[in-house]
Amino acid sequence: MKTILKKENLFIRIAIGFIIGIALGFLAPSFSHSIKFLGDIYLSLIKLMIIPILVCAVAGGIINSSDAAALKRIGVKTVLLYIVMFLSSFAVSFAVALLIRPGRNVVFENQPVFEGETAQMGFGDVLTSIVPDNALVAMMNNAILPTILFTVIISIAIIYAGDKGKVFKDFINSSSAVAFAVLGIIMETSPVGVMALMAFSVAEYGAGIFMAIGKYILCCWLACIAVFIVVFMIPVRLYTGIGFGRFLRACGKVALMTLSTTSSAATLPTTIRVSIEELGAPESISTFTLPLGCTINMCGGACSFCCLSLFVADFYSLDLPLAQLAAMAVVATLINMAAPGIPGGGIVLMTSYLTIFGLPVDLIGPIAAFYRLLDMAFTTINVEGDVAANLIVSKSEGYEFCK
Repeated sequence: MKTILKKENLFIRIAIGFIIGIALGFLAPSFSHSIKFLGDIYLSLIKLMIIPILVCAVAGGIINSSDAAALKRIGVKTVLLYIVMFLSSFAVSFAVALLIRPGRNVVFENQPVFEGETAQMGFGDVLTSIVPDNALVAMMNNAILPTILFTVIISIAIIYAGDKGKVFKDFINSSSAVAFAVLGIIMETSPVGVMALMAFSVAEYGAGIFMAIGKYILCCWLACIAVFIVVFMIPVRLYTGIGFGRFLRACGKVALMTLSTTSSAATLPTTIRVSIEELGAPESISTFTLPLGCTINMCGGACSFCCLSLFVADFYSLDLPLAQLAAMAVVATLINMAAPGIPGGGIVLMTSYLTIFGLPVDLIGPIAAFYRLLDMAFTTINVEGDVAANLIVSKSEGYEFCK
């Protein structure tokens, strides 16, 4: 029992809640419908923390990862490469999701229906809505994109202010510690929330929910594999000359850490060591690009957001126009740097992502039960994307790798 109650074993408690929820859904459908309010409260608590976590994560990632000098040549080059890799990962993941369509061809006892309205946002709408005329009002209204832009501007200003901005920097770091502590407390309610949402889902939709979630997990893992091959392996081979076998062996050592810890930060020492010793990357560049990537490079997030949005849309038989898909890619790029480095933190980002486009968030509960399995794939792709980017940046700086 002590092992189960440990903080790092939250996923075990969620799994127990998930199993209890399934049993209740099959054995007591009326009761399962009556306790859905517990799941609704859980989702509301997660939504409550979206703005605080986004502000703290984005600001903390910028003010703690660099200084004014590091924002110049190599820094700008690295950030631009991370953006290109993220968008490429989104495109590849979308192609995989289109082939699988995890939310389709599933038989339900009651066909899922979404009675709300999705936010029809095109690329131009995203750009228009991103600039706030009042930052405080934007935060109060849970306007995520304007909040992110304002936070980025303030964070860069803190860096350029130098010592005069130290008080503000300390305040943000202190606020981040408190916000993540509150989120950690909320995440402890996940077993109850997942139990209630899973019980309702089974009672409402029957066994078909398992087929849908299973297809979604498969879609995410295949998308991650495709991204690794298309976005990482092939460009690294063509640009740096490093062979497939050598790159795979190095990434395999990194994957052993990511699969067991599901933490980019915990894997960082291994990532740096493998990049320098196994792949021959220069230490001067690796010690800059890899920690930066640990903060803002989330190619796994591209796989997550893309598969999630298409899965939810198909699950509720919603159509996503091409312009909205382009807007989703832009939004995913903007919020990918705000991934909280705590167990289950990605659930908050998934919820905020769906919220921006007016998509239903009810499936977050069942997905949360399997999030550990998904997070293993997403974290691995995040970190191996850092490794690939580090090699490409090193090569662009004139460094020659041994063949």
